[in-house]
Amino acid sequence: MKPFVYEALPGRVVFGDGSLKEVPQELDFLEAGTVMLISSGSSKPLADSLADLMGDRVVARIDQVNPHVPIEDVEEARRLAVDSSTESVVTIGGGSTIGLGKNIALEAPVKHLTVPTTYSGSEMTPIHGVTINGFKRTGRDSRAKPHTVVYDPELGRGLPMGVTAGSVMNAMAHCVEALYAEGRNPVTSSMALEGLTALNSGLARVVSDRFDPEGRASLLFGAFLAGTALGSVGMAIHHKICHVLGGTFGLAHGDANAVVLPHVVAANSVAEPEVVADIARVLGVTDPAAGLFELAASAGAPSSLAQLGMKEMDLDRAAAMVIEHPGFNPRPVNGIWIRELLEEAFEGKKPTVTA
Repeated sequence: MKPFVYEALPGRVVFGDGSLKEVPQELDFLEAGTVMLISSGSSKPLADSLADLMGDRVVARIDQVNPHVPIEDVEEARRLAVDSSTESVVTIGGGSTIGLGKNIALEAPVKHLTVPTTYSGSEMTPIHGVTINGFKRTGRDSRAKPHTVVYDPELGRGLPMGVTAGSVMNAMAHCVEALYAEGRNPVTSSMALEGLTALNSGLARVVSDRFDPEGRASLLFGAFLAGTALGSVGMAIHHKICHVLGGTFGLAHGDANAVVLPHVVAANSVAEPEVVADIARVLGVTDPAAGLFELAASAGAPSSLAQLGMKEMDLDRAAAMVIEHPGFNPRPVNGIWIRELLEEAFEGKKPTVTA
């Protein structure tokens, strides 16, 4: 075994059916004080129930969150936090909702408790992002990681398959990138592979029955592992591509992940054959890129960027933005294969391995 460094990220996780009702006592444990409650529009009924549980400790609310965390929303939320003298933030919803809470915690000394309702795993990472003038900017800061995460599998039962599929593919992308990220180690790789296993089996169950309790619990557990693994190492070119597609071209983040991930796995397979073999083993396929493509399709996820509203005339610009500051990737990044990858993803072709 090669030498490695593993740094565990602090945080508390509460997992189990019905754990939403434990939020008040978890706030007490955090000594969290007054609360700003943030939810997406689709999660507002859950937020209303949560507000009833928390009572008069709720001093401010935001009930609508825009995708990709626009800077204007961040600034407004920060002002509200100051004006209401809030001591903690409770977020309930998906990645954008959690992201708004993270950005408040970067500037204010608040405790952040989050209740995820989708499967990205963002809640377990110190990675934060904001969209400014059409550009998604990300960073890494320990202050951004929520202090407590409450996972209640019951909240995801009945989640539409379109939302489920994109969110699960996002979590799978977290697992895949953690396997070949800069700073990877045996601990994070074990988490990532176990996360892929849970996500794969959970998705199969909810494709058959989207209300399946065991399937939903497996997906949420996989998301937890996916976020923990990626949050402990780093990201690669897949997330750079999806941040460009979302922040600049307005594509839904989960759907963009579903379309792009199989193509990135195919492209990186030439540089990471052992990792690709591990992914194939976990998914039970011979070709993991094709396997992920077919898995996303079986769950009802879109298969092409064109379906998401991307315009072919914008592919050159997107490729140029990706390679401008690509960050780490196991296969050296250049404009040729990135442009080819985007073309295949735009057309919805089954991914091919290219040297």
